[in-house]
Amino acid sequence: MGSGEIRWVPLESNPEVMTKYSRSLGASVGQWVDVFALDEDSLAAVPQPVKAVILLFPISEGYDQYCKEQDEALKLKGQEVPQDLFYMKQFIHNACGTVGMIHSLGNNFEDLKLDSESILKKFLENTKDMDAHARGLELEKFNQIATVHEEIASEGQTAAPSRDDTLVTHFVAFVHKDGHLYELDGRREFPINHGATTAEDLLKDAAAVCKSRIERDPTEYRFTIVALTTGDVE
Repeated sequence: MGSGEIRWVPLESNPEVMTKYSRSLGASVGQWVDVFALDEDSLAAVPQPVKAVILLFPISEGYDQYCKEQDEALKLKGQEVPQDLFYMKQFIHNACGTVGMIHSLGNNFEDLKLDSESILKKFLENTKDMDAHARGLELEKFNQIATVHEEIASEGQTAAPSRDDTLVTHFVAFVHKDGHLYELDGRREFPINHGATTAEDLLKDAAAVCKSRIERDPTEYRFTIVALTTGDVE
């Protein structure tokens, strides 16, 4: 989703494609893998350590209203958000997959051994002193990422949707930072602090948030969860 006039071809939630995208952006290590179910045994099958989780889910008027109410409540209550948590707004239509990737990789660049000359490293350097709004606008001008996105978006297992399609699904990322679990969604007003977690419990705690999201609409089936791991993948 997006609010500007620029439209990209939507990205597929496909671990193989997303791993290739990570490499193209400059991550030397790390692979995306499917999270097939949210029960304890299925989560235990995901190779650790997990550095980020991405949920692809359908959005609706009801969900948008829920987000608005949650954002307003957090404004009143306040929440802890580290200054060095990398977060950006999304203004490009259909760019939520790339924004989710940037949130995932950008908050783990050391563990992922991000190449110092890479496309993403340049973007992070260019935007490190910007606020979330300015970072979102900068992505519109950063043609190198747009070019890689277009190349990767055409490589999914299914035919890529048109850039003119209005999608009803959306990517959000979950990362661990300073002992807390953060949901990073470029459509929201700010990051969402979901409470205490650890690097070891990131997957379990992100899965609990994903499960609550899924349970909000039990008749909906368009949910996909992938995890970014630096562990051994068979």
